[in-house]
Amino acid sequence: MTLGRNILAIIIGLIVGSAVNMGVIMLGGKLIPPPAGVDVTNMESLAASMHLFKPQNFISPFLAHALGTLVGAFVAAKIAASHNIKVSLAVGGFFMVGGIMVARQLPSPDWFIGLDLIVAYIPMAWIGGRMAEKSHRS
Repeated sequence: MTLGRNILAIIIGLIVGSAVNMGVIMLGGKLIPPPAGVDVTNMESLAASMHLFKPQNFISPFLAHALGTLVGAFVAAKIAASHNIKVSLAVGGFFMVGGIMVARQLPSPDWFIGLDLIVAYIPMAWIGGRMAEKSHRS
């Protein structure tokens, strides 16, 4: 029962985190529009146009990755029957694998890839897990 609930917690955390990620990406594109002519929904267009992106165009993707991971990890840790931090870190690990895959596909600046992979996944998952633990105690 405990293992099943923890697996379900991870799955729900991934779904919720992905929804937050997409919401931030969609909202971010309205606040800081991509360069003219870039279709951010098409991977080929995005890859071909990355050289047009300025640093401010990377705020939304970073926040999407960080907040998606944070919220997904928090939700997973709240639902988990045990091992809350491990469950939240599993969510962060899944999102990090996705981040690595995208980093290999898109010619993004090294500073962004480094910042994204080092800060947006495992640290945010740990913080989400700790926040869930503290809210359990309250």
